[in-house]
Amino acid sequence: MIRVLLADDQALMRAGFRALLDAEDDLEVVGEATDGASAVELSRRLRPDVVLMDVQMPGLDGIEATRRIAADPQLAVVRVLILTNYGLDSYVFAALRAGASGFLLKDADPADLLQAVAVVARGDALLAPAVTRTLVSEFVAGPPPADPTAGRDVLTAREQEIVELVARGLSNDEIAERMVISPLTAKTHVNRAMTKLHCRDRAQLVVWAYESGLITPRRR
Repeated sequence: MIRVLLADDQALMRAGFRALLDAEDDLEVVGEATDGASAVELSRRLRPDVVLMDVQMPGLDGIEATRRIAADPQLAVVRVLILTNYGLDSYVFAALRAGASGFLLKDADPADLLQAVAVVARGDALLAPAVTRTLVSEFVAGPPPADPTAGRDVLTAREQEIVELVARGLSNDEIAERMVISPLTAKTHVNRAMTKLHCRDRAQLVVWAYESGLITPRRR
């Protein structure tokens, strides 16, 4: 059973999500939050598997709520899936940097939402390759890292190559094809890199690749 917490200031949106999720045998909505502060509080009290987090809420917004959840060692198993009306905008990268495991548009098909919850609940990142490519080319910005090589020494040359491909938006299957290895081997390399870099999931690995200076955004 996947336990889900809904965080959205619009009652109608919460009702719609609850009806969809509760109709599934393996999903259970365990609580509803109307703002970021209550989302953090309920996460600590209820320990859901997944928080469906709206970005714009009164008081504490979804980005800061995500940051607080991700930073709490007692909530290490809680995954945050950001819900937004705005598509690919500055909120997306801010959410990933804060510790979100992925994001989804509110107008996504119901089947996509159900799949997204399942993907995030099992510890994977909901970061489609095409979305990643657009994201990093448009919205990864900011000052260069103070030490561009910081953290790279813990990775082997092969792992650095793997991380770069992840950050470029390639899936495990695409990485396997590019490097002439099996998808399982590609996944193993990705997992080892995440462990060494203390990344929660694939989304955090993308953030690290850019913030460490391993690769730089390709501007159009």
